[in-house]
Amino acid sequence: MTMLADDPTAAAVLAAVPCHPVPPLGKSSALEALRSARSGHGLAVGADGVMLILRRPWLALDVPITPPIAAYLPYGSIGAPRADLRCGLIPREHLDAILDHFRAALPNEAAAFVLWNEATGAFTVNLPDIDEASPSRLVYRTPALPADWHMVCDIHSHGRGSSFFSTTDNADDAHATKISLVFGRLDQPDGPIMASRLCAGGMFLPLPRSPFAGESHAN
Repeated sequence: MTMLADDPTAAAVLAAVPCHPVPPLGKSSALEALRSARSGHGLAVGADGVMLILRRPWLALDVPITPPIAAYLPYGSIGAPRADLRCGLIPREHLDAILDHFRAALPNEAAAFVLWNEATGAFTVNLPDIDEASPSRLVYRTPALPADWHMVCDIHSHGRGSSFFSTTDNADDAHATKISLVFGRLDQPDGPIMASRLCAGGMFLPLPRSPFAGESHAN
């Protein structure tokens, strides 16, 4: 077998995040293994661009990360994009409980995580340890999760303010794989409002829909 790099650390990095050409005909066993993996990520290179294939126990994501390549490549198509919750939609009662918690914390900001158990399929809400909370600032801790538990959503509120992702949020989310949500205007009769994104591969991607059952749209 040909080594991709003569340095063992570099070889390990390239093996952990592989890059596979898409065959013009038939299937690639390497790409099929990547797409069916429990966890991992890599790249598919096709005549129509490069696609990130990312798998987590709770998420299956295929997202193009380049436009079609101008040079001629004798490869096949990378295929259609995909963003599926392997864990399924989160029960609506968890969202209701989180919003009740956020309203009870007013005027301060607050936070919550939605966790999913891979073995049982159960969801739960985790209220994190808060180091600092005010109407304009929140510092909270990500929980250390036992085996089989995975973070699906990282959620915080902006109290009576608008919903948006701050520069601090961007730094915190840059290297995570999770759904990130911010709720604002929690005191308004027409509220709350929500900002949402999927954090994956160092990118912030729009959500095609709300991750909660009974909520069709992601703002």
